[in-house]
Formats: sequence, structure tokens, C-alpha cells
Amino acid sequence: MTKPAMPNKPIHKPSYYMVNAITFYRLLAAPVLLTLLFNDRLAVFKWLLVVSFLTDAIDGYLARRYKVTSAFGSILDSVSDDLTIAVAIIGITLVNPEFLRKELVLVAIQVLLFVTQICFALIRYHKISSFHTYLAKFVTIFQAIFLVVFYWLPEPVYALFYAVSALTILDLLEEIMLVLVIPRWETDVKGLYWAIKKRALQKA
Repeated sequence: MTKPAMPNKPIHKPSYYMVNAITFYRLLAAPVLLTLLFNDRLAVFKWLLVVSFLTDAIDGYLARRYKVTSAFGSILDSVSDDLTIAVAIIGITLVNPEFLRKELVLVAIQVLLFVTQICFALIRYHKISSFHTYLAKFVTIFQAIFLVVFYWLPEPVYALFYAVSALTILDLLEEIMLVLVIPRWETDVKGLYWAIKKRALQKA
């Protein structure tokens, strides 16, 4: 017989608030970045975008280092990441619309998979997923590299874009499968292989 899950104890640590404050900065920075874009302040936008991506790496490291991960922090991190990426993509349509027209099909596939994953999670968990898989963390790094390079170089690096797109599609497909496999909301899921293995052990 499996033991009932113990309720999560509230975390009262300065490091917990510090980590969430860094993540919250990224959430607040998204509309600021959008405002800069629409006001043709690309030079400032480029620097703040770099800062936003750096805070993503910092808060994740600090949360693991000080063991202050929480459901709230995971969701806040996911929402902040999605908004930052969304703003960066909106910027592409303003800065280089020809690139978007050329790669519209590939971009549309990724957006469709992302929306599908969000809808599946909302239906099953009544909130967005926040798995933070190994693949998702790996993909986030390369997404950040591509988007930063896109704004700093005169021409897009197409080879990098195609590689990032392929990884993003794999990540979204894995997350869709995870929603179907995992019955209750979880965070810090290593990946589909580990989720299936865990479920098989629970049934044994």
C-alpha cells in the first residue's frame, strides 16, 4: 500500500523570496520589452532581453542550490519563460518580417504544438504544466542563444534556427505525452522515459 502524499510545507526562507523575486522580474520585464519594441528602442530591448534570459538561468540554479523549489515558483517560472519567448517572437515580426514569412510553416507548427500542450494541461490539471524536463532545460538554452543572436547579428543563423525548431518540436511532443501519462500535476519531471518507468513501478 502506498503512503498518502504529505502536503507541501510552506517555505519561509530568504532564498525562496529572492529566487521568486528574480523570476518575478522576468514577468514584469515582458511588457517592458514589448513597449520598447513598439517604440523602436531596439538597442535597449536587446540588452534587457539578454538580462531576462540570464535571470532564467540564475533563478533555476538558485532554486536547486538552496532547495526552495515550489509549485508556485515552478508555475511562475514557466509563465515568465513563455512570456519572454513570446515577446522575442513578436519582435521578430517587427524587426525581420521577411524571416517570419519564409519560415511561417515551421513557426506555426511549433505554436500549434505549444497551444495544444497548454490546452491538454488545462483540461487535465486545470492549470498549465511545469515539468521542467531535461529536454526542456536543454531546449531553453538554445532558444535563448538563437533569439539573442537573432537581434545582435545582421542576418539570422538559419542552421541554428532549424536545430532549435527541431528540438522545440521534440520537447513539445514529449510534454504533450507527459500530460497524457501523468495523472496529477507534477513539477521537476525528468522526462517521458522516467515518467513511464515510475508509473510502471507504481503498478507493479
